[in-house]
Amino acid sequence: MLQRVILPKQGLQMTEGTITRWLVGEGQACVKDQPLFEMETDKFTVAIDAPESGTLLKIIAAEGDTVPVAYTIGIIGNPGEDVGQLLEQIKAEPAAGGASAGNEAENPAPPRAGRDSRRFISPRAERIAKEKGAKLDGLQGTGPHGMIVERDILSLESTVKATPLAKKIAAISGEDISRIPGTGSHGKVTSRDVESFCAKEKSGGRDTLVPFTGMRRVIAGRMSASLQTAAQTYHRVCVNMAQAARLRMARAGRGEKISVNDIIVLAVSRALKLHPIMNAEFTKDGILLKGSVNIGIAVALDEGLVVPVIRDADLMDLTGIALASKSLSEKARSGALDTAAYEGGTFTVSNLGMFGLDEFVAIINPPEAGILAVGRIGEKPVAVNGEICAAPVMTLTLTYDHRIVDGAPAAKFLTCIKEYLEDPYLLI
Repeated sequence: MLQRVILPKQGLQMTEGTITRWLVGEGQACVKDQPLFEMETDKFTVAIDAPESGTLLKIIAAEGDTVPVAYTIGIIGNPGEDVGQLLEQIKAEPAAGGASAGNEAENPAPPRAGRDSRRFISPRAERIAKEKGAKLDGLQGTGPHGMIVERDILSLESTVKATPLAKKIAAISGEDISRIPGTGSHGKVTSRDVESFCAKEKSGGRDTLVPFTGMRRVIAGRMSASLQTAAQTYHRVCVNMAQAARLRMARAGRGEKISVNDIIVLAVSRALKLHPIMNAEFTKDGILLKGSVNIGIAVALDEGLVVPVIRDADLMDLTGIALASKSLSEKARSGALDTAAYEGGTFTVSNLGMFGLDEFVAIINPPEAGILAVGRIGEKPVAVNGEICAAPVMTLTLTYDHRIVDGAPAAKFLTCIKEYLEDPYLLI
């Protein structure tokens, strides 16, 4: 029996996604709940599992295609099963891509029709066509339901065999794709070929434009909006981490691997319970105090920064925090987290100490009230019982929204974290 593969909705705000890679080729076997393809949203790249086991009989949306949510992008069935009738049915369906009538709120708007009411074009393709002055007369769309998509517009400009994503990256980078040797099927130029070529050109002294990915574009927009809307200011404090180091050693002796960041997250979660004004959100109706303490931990990836959330961190002990943090970090780096793992945070901890930074100021992750920037631990002179000695010292910088929190409450919150870290057995 034939089974459609549709582009799933990953998050409430998602309206479209880009197919970055098919992990199973056309004509190859796929297994239910095993990765079938990768797609990029405006926030991250995620692997999507196959809805059923069988053979991927037809790939409708190729790598590099950007299609709306709920579009049929492939067909799974038994080997040799005829997909012709289903393909005709898909082409004849409304542009919503076969989504059920009961989910109208999630269905994307139909693609725009050109002067010929029988011709449809995606908004992205329409914009590119206008920018390039492309003539669409006689152009046959290769997208879902016969829609004219971005690759159709790009194909008007070049006869070089290349994937749509490769052509896009080459165009953004200002490279002539005809100069790039292809390593794909039948000499086709792939996105990796373009990236490798651009890297080599850059090493030769030429400037290269790195195109915005969906994630980088969202990060840029959110950080800019955060600075423009929130009244951000900060406090800074130095912390003697000698006792925290002893706690780590004691746990290591019991076979537990506890990081400095785990202890910090636990201290922050306890401090948020004592100072709920820092666990809040600014709304048009007033300041919303959150009932749960959900700590976002910033994880640096090659393509950008993501912030998965440890939920109900205040209800966990140090071991629970360590296990949750390790699991989220590993899944974030492997692309195994879904949208829900990044939502619902009430406060964020950003640790760049491992990169050798003594201190830094972080930008608030909206709509949260604050973010804690953690620097490296270094030996510094401190006064202990009237004597100067060397101690492991770390700098914490709290950025907070002055619309929500005044200076004194923010200082008390930061001091509370310092007290917990300098005597971490209070946390236990």
